[in-house]
Order: sequence, then structure tokens, then C-alpha cells
Amino acid sequence: MPPSTALIDRYGRKIDYIRLSITDRCDFRCSYCMAEDMQFLPRDEILTLEECARLVRVFVGLGVVKVRITGGEPLVRKDAITLFRDIGRLPGLRELVLTTNGSQLARWAHALRAAGVSRINISLDSLNADTFRRITRVGDLDKVLQGIAAARAAGFDALRLNTVLMRGINDHEAEDLVQFAIDHDMDIAFIEEMPLGEVDHARDTTCVSNDETMARLQQKYALVSSTESTGGPARYWRIPATRTKIGFISPHSHNFCESCNRVRITCKGELYLCLGQEDKVDLMPLLRGHPDEDAPLRDAILHAMQIKPQGHDFDLRRTQPAVVRFMSMTGG
Repeated sequence: MPPSTALIDRYGRKIDYIRLSITDRCDFRCSYCMAEDMQFLPRDEILTLEECARLVRVFVGLGVVKVRITGGEPLVRKDAITLFRDIGRLPGLRELVLTTNGSQLARWAHALRAAGVSRINISLDSLNADTFRRITRVGDLDKVLQGIAAARAAGFDALRLNTVLMRGINDHEAEDLVQFAIDHDMDIAFIEEMPLGEVDHARDTTCVSNDETMARLQQKYALVSSTESTGGPARYWRIPATRTKIGFISPHSHNFCESCNRVRITCKGELYLCLGQEDKVDLMPLLRGHPDEDAPLRDAILHAMQIKPQGHDFDLRRTQPAVVRFMSMTGG
């Protein structure tokens, strides 16, 4: 890739991974992710699936090799499977992956596999139906477990659980969730709660550091440090005699910004250069103002690399969140 068209930010980091949200809507209302009474965007303010596919094609042409489709919950978007098929055919793309809450997987797992999705991350914060409902407000644990089973039956052997532990709510389930991952030949990643959007609890009291989680797990499992990576921020540890890796995504306790290789695009076409900052470029006007010409879009993306911040600025002691937008607005 010629240097003039590669995505290199001002700190010398190569950007080869994008996370594209295709909807801000979700069939759950997870308490750490969104408000209970969310106001979602009208249809004409979100990218069409054709615009999403075009964006991905341009990014892949600029050297992006990994695309993660997110939401909200991406599988509630009507006809979303057509987008997966279009992206899955792009030459130069090495990995098409999905983050989901699992509620729709029983229906779509086989089609996703056929479309070229190689890995799926599934949010699962509790194995107790009542606790699961408390966290998600409306979620049905059985539907998620059925979705996990469907994904395994469809041939996905690269499944990872994503878990946010909250003190006094589900932090006592860390060992049970790891054992579930082991029993089902899955990986699991623990993600420290992030200060995005106004929520109904004080994050400095609910956030569980991954150092604390690791210390707890080491009392039961002999964790072996691993250099393996899936291209994201997780740092992995192996559990001997199993196929399971435990990942820790630690924006507070172990900042990972120095190796950041990704940017995020919202369903409105906003290119966010950092999850924890407000720096962005609005790509929708370029998509719609130049429907047959990619050069203005490509130039805007290249120039955006020069405003990518060095890192986020998360501080749980603040009375206000780091950014006012919810996690679901940027893409989970």
C-alpha cells in the first residue's frame, strides 16, 4: 500500500480495523450501555445498507483488513444479512466479524456463516435469568443461550463472550462465566465498564477492575500469559488443557491506546477516531453529495487520521461521563 493512501495517524499508528455500527436500535436496554427510555434515530438519518457497503469498500481500499459490524444490535436491522454478504465478497478483506447480544443468532447463525462472517463476539453478563434481566432490563437469557448453541451448530469455532462485571450485581459470576466458556469451547473477555453516557448508577462504585477479576480467577485457574491477539485491545491468557482464552480489555487499569489500530463509524456516518473522545468527521454528506465519486470520501478519511487523538481520557471519579453519547450510539 503506497504511504499516501495508507491510514497512518500522526502518532505513526496504522489503522487497519474499522467498527461499523449499522443501527442504534437494540432489543435490550443494558444498564451500562444505554438509557432505559432511549430515543432512537429516524430512518432517514441513518446510513442505508448500500452506503454502509460503500464505506467499507472505500476503507478496505485504504488498507483496512478487518471489519466488525456492531450496533445497537446489528441483527435487528432489516435485511442486514445482505450487507454481510456484500462485505464478505470484498477482495482484500481478511476478516469480517460481528458483535451481537445473541438474541437473534438462532435465526441468523447459518446465514452469517454462509455470508463470510468468521468470528462472533456475544455479550453475556450473567448466567442467572433474573440477574440477566436486571442488567439488560428486557433481555431473555434463554434466547441468548439458544443463539450461542445455534452459532456453534452453524460451524463457528471462533466464538467469544464479552462480559462487563458490575460490583454487587454480577461480579460474583466471573468463575461461572469462565467455566461456561470452557464447557462450550469458547473464549471470554472481561471488559471494564466505560464512562459513556448518563446512566442510573455511579460507575466509580460499580466498575470492577480487571486486575481484581484476574486475581479472583487465578485462585481457580492456572492462567498462562499469551501473546495471541485478535487484532483488538484484549490481552489474552490461556487456560491449560482447554481451548479457552481469557481476554481482558482494560481501558482504566491498563490503557491500550498506544497500539490503537481502529476507528469507529456510527450508523449516522460519523467517523469517530476514538471511542472516548469527541473528535469526528461526518461522512454522510460526502456519501450523499458524491454518490458516484469516492475521491472526496477517501480524502476525508485520509485527512481524519491527523485528528485521531493519542488516547482516551477515562476517569471514573468524574461526576460527568467522559462523553455524553451512549456506547450504543458509537457502536458496541
